[in-house]
Amino acid sequence: MTTPAAVLATLLLLAMALFQASLAAGAPFGAHVLGGGHPDRLPGRLRLASGIAAALLIAFALVVLARAGVIDSPTALAGPLGVACWAVAGFLVLNTLGNLTSKGRLERTLFAAATAALAVLSGYVALSA
Repeated sequence: MTTPAAVLATLLLLAMALFQASLAAGAPFGAHVLGGGHPDRLPGRLRLASGIAAALLIAFALVVLARAGVIDSPTALAGPLGVACWAVAGFLVLNTLGNLTSKGRLERTLFAAATAALAVLSGYVALSA
């Protein structure tokens, strides 16, 4: 079950990365993030933050895939990958809490559900791999 969990987590992480990349590129979805404080495109500094978030989400996906053994990684990284996978899960728990306290409806519902599912999936991979 570790491989399907890692693949599902990766698909969700890549979907979120694509959304963040679209924000970074100037897509007019600002009303759906950060509590809706920017109804159109995000300002430059927040677009940069979205670009960084997209890169981090891709890195998270690689960590989960490597921890599950879906992609190859050096044997010496087995311990650090476990720690990194737990860090990903912990970050996603915090992200879920942030989404749940948002003023934005989409963040409280869809994004909170997605990050909660990702936290569980990442924790499962960290525990079982």
